[in-house]
Parts: sequence; C-alpha cells; structure tokens
Amino acid sequence: MKLAGRVAVVTGGGSGIGREAALLFAREGAR
Repeated sequence: MKLAGRVAVVTGGGSGIGREAALLFAREGAR
C-alpha cells in the first residue's frame, strides 16, 4: 500500500484487528 502522507482513522485501535490495522497503516507511512 502507498500510504505515505495519508491520514488513516482506525476505530477500535486499542486491541484485536483494529490494533493490527493501525500498526499496519503506521508501518506503511500513514499518519
């Protein structure tokens, strides 16, 4: 994914799938 400079809003980012999604987006460069 090309997410550098993009903003991602993840609800439920504290645990489970939401947390993993937030970590993935962060690794891909999203804010």
